[in-house]
Amino acid sequence: MTDLSSLSATELADRIAIVRNNIRQITEQATAQSGAADEERNADRLAVQNEELDNLLEEQARRAGR
Repeated sequence: MTDLSSLSATELADRIAIVRNNIRQITEQATAQSGAADEERNADRLAVQNEELDNLLEEQARRAGR
């Protein structure tokens, strides 16, 4: 995992926006695709992106609580 504490507030907000966009794109791709292999691959990609988003939001909340 990346050390998120080294990111500026702007960089953190940018990363959050990027990850949210990635999640949206993966969801759209999953809607257009079918098949067990595609579903599993998209589920794995979503899990990674959701974990990244959770970590970023936790860092953002930590900073707001200072």
